[in-house]
Amino acid sequence: MLDATIKGQLGAYLGKLQRPIELIASPDSSDQGREMLALLHDIAALSDKVSVSEGGQAPRKPSFSIGCPGEEARISFAGVPMGHEFSSLVLALLHVGGHPPKADASVIDSIRAIPGRFHFETFISLSCHNCPDVVQALNLMAVLNPGISHQMVDGGLFQDEVAARQIMGVPTVLLNGEHFGQGRLALEEIVGRIDSSALQREAEKISTREPFDVLIVGGGPAGAAAAIYAARKGVRTGVVSERFGGQVLDTLAIENFISVKATDGPKLAAALEEHVREYDVDIIDLQRAEALLPAAGDGLNEIRLASGATLRSKTLILATGARWREMNVPGEKEYRGHGVAYCPHCDGPLFKGKRVAVIGGGNSGVEAAIDLAGIVGQVTLLEFEASLRADAILQKKLFSLANVTVITEALSTEVSGDGEKVDGLLYTNRASGESQRIDLEGIFVQIGLLPNSDWLKGTIELSPRGEIEVDARGGTSLPSVFAAGDVTTVPYKQIVVAMGEGTKAALSAFDHLIRS
Repeated sequence: MLDATIKGQLGAYLGKLQRPIELIASPDSSDQGREMLALLHDIAALSDKVSVSEGGQAPRKPSFSIGCPGEEARISFAGVPMGHEFSSLVLALLHVGGHPPKADASVIDSIRAIPGRFHFETFISLSCHNCPDVVQALNLMAVLNPGISHQMVDGGLFQDEVAARQIMGVPTVLLNGEHFGQGRLALEEIVGRIDSSALQREAEKISTREPFDVLIVGGGPAGAAAAIYAARKGVRTGVVSERFGGQVLDTLAIENFISVKATDGPKLAAALEEHVREYDVDIIDLQRAEALLPAAGDGLNEIRLASGATLRSKTLILATGARWREMNVPGEKEYRGHGVAYCPHCDGPLFKGKRVAVIGGGNSGVEAAIDLAGIVGQVTLLEFEASLRADAILQKKLFSLANVTVITEALSTEVSGDGEKVDGLLYTNRASGESQRIDLEGIFVQIGLLPNSDWLKGTIELSPRGEIEVDARGGTSLPSVFAAGDVTTVPYKQIVVAMGEGTKAALSAFDHLIRS
């Protein structure tokens, strides 16, 4: 099941086990069941601290649990956790086996103190690059708290259950059988949702921080670059972000980052955070900025967060990035997560054999249609203009696919559904003016980005598109406030451009500090 290289690496990790662990398998006669057993026996062969039992009677098959002999197992996997989820399996083995987790001590204490019983189930797809973060967070909680258990469920393998539960986006998390959340959920966010007092304690803790010299709002490439350059100047630097890594976390393949031939978003985001943490930077994650109060008599700008906390700083660098642009048609919001999706890599496997539409004929839309064509039954790509805007090589590949239909001059007007999930898309043919309908089960929206600047309206000068107006030095309409990255008017929304702009903003902020 595992090749020699992976076995060598896994064997080294398993050498860190501090206590015996038991893998209890509930197999079936399917190919996946046989693959699961092969995987488990490969793992057991690498360490004398790991044993396998094939006598499990779990309801979902094939599945297996990880626990210590004589104790009730609280972590399990329904399916074969390969692909992006292999790292989740490795961490689960290590943590159940006593290897200490890498998490903030205060978060660990909060998890251990949570009262009650919580059984989580996370439906994933093995191609989803957001899912492992959720799986690993919940597995860690199960290791730390005897009242918490968690099972990863491969939605591509348990299609009947996915259909019955009407799960149309991953990761989808159930708590005690009821819907808990969908999409990326960080460890601290999950803890806060089941222990509300943790959120209040964190807000109070944040508000006690001393004022910063430079505070960066946003943890994407622009924010990370700004943090490194500011910290290297020896000034008190902080980063507050809704999720460190930003939009990069939702990017699968990156092949144009200079000096790096190929990587993916989550790997790059992890590298950015690791680099920032090499410096004396106060990282405040999972906090959404809600308001900016410009500097007054005390010379300090104030950032108010949605959690109720406040942060103050002599200078600010706004690097809040952008988000997926929505169609803004009736039915889109109602069926988001129930057929309307924005990440084909994450959610595509849930639509295996079904009919889907892709909205947008740029590179993102055409790439999405090509990827989906290998999974779903039929793809219909709709483009507003008279021709596609994607690169010629992508269009050539697209038009070679037998199960793809392209419709140009199409204005999407409504998402249709049966009250529970999407069943069609209505559009207007711009050439004829006629209204048309496509019967389908999924819609993937790929029509660009919107700047995350709504919280700044009325405070700072924005362009008609909502971007922060910046000068050549990254300066804004407020003297001590700078901005960088996709949230600004700087053209070409690229990772390498954002990093350069973040660097420029940090140097400008430092220059402002020494001249003030």
